[in-house]
Amino acid sequence: MIATLQCLVIDCPRPRELAAFYRKVLGGEVDKRDPRWSTDETWSTLHTPDGRVLAFQQAPDLRPPAWPDPSRPQQYHLDLGVADLDAAEAAVLAAGATLLDAGDPGRSWRVYADPVGHPFCLVRE
Repeated sequence: MIATLQCLVIDCPRPRELAAFYRKVLGGEVDKRDPRWSTDETWSTLHTPDGRVLAFQQAPDLRPPAWPDPSRPQQYHLDLGVADLDAAEAAVLAAGATLLDAGDPGRSWRVYADPVGHPFCLVRE
């Protein structure tokens, strides 16, 4: 092993707002004190209940992905495990997500965009 993953950093126009969105989806604490980072209007963090950290870095001129258009690829995406796809979908839509692809009935995953346009999937566990 060469390194350990500290966090996944996501570019966005308003870091604290996107951190709050992912807190609604994943739980946890926004901008928890951590000696690895200082938070301000350009950098926000989310410490999830399972110990993982997402970080949000200000990118005012972000051109969000246009999934599935390859001319503006998704750049990254998160697969988020859920027990009930329908209940999780209702919750992420209420939190500010947009449904991108519901798929065929019975498919075990669906594709959404966060409020900035980054795709993520809800996947039935």
